[in-house]
Amino acid sequence: MKVVLLERVENLGVIGDVVSVKDGFARNFLLPRHKALRATSANLKFFEAQKEQIVARNAAARSAAEAQGAELDGQQYVIIRQAGETGQLYGSVTGRDVADAVAETGGKVERNQIVLDTPIKTLGLHALKVRLHAEVTISITVNVARSAEEAERQAAGENVIASQFEEDRLADEAAAADLLEGGAGQAIEESYEY
Repeated sequence: MKVVLLERVENLGVIGDVVSVKDGFARNFLLPRHKALRATSANLKFFEAQKEQIVARNAAARSAAEAQGAELDGQQYVIIRQAGETGQLYGSVTGRDVADAVAETGGKVERNQIVLDTPIKTLGLHALKVRLHAEVTISITVNVARSAEEAERQAAGENVIASQFEEDRLADEAAAADLLEGGAGQAIEESYEY
């Protein structure tokens, strides 16, 4: 199906381009979201008549997105989740969770604006892209931790999982040394003296 684009669509074209797309993509995505019109002669005439207004509306939306992006770009947001000893989350962090974390700090993004290339299923710092407009993309960092204290340690650059394993190893060595020093078997030997 041939369509005329009403806004920039990634990997497809810019405003005013007449492109050929699959019917399902046009019917299910481009047309319902008012990103394109069918490329009929009547719609092409309508587009030419309204082109200046469409371009002006797009420029206004882009400038609003840039202003919003200036506030959010480079920010870090903390999300507290339960996780196992190895740092695997019991579930995953979704776009809705990230949007809620941004909203808690006073920002405003929609969950469909969060670009999750892969699901977040581990503790740590995760860099995400937020597409505020077809031409405006910013980066934020999501700090997924089990507690606020752990989030602070991760933000300072500490690998919390490796630190936990090291603390456990040192505690095990100390317990083994304590058993050897205290003579774990001494109490038994003393009780058998005749």
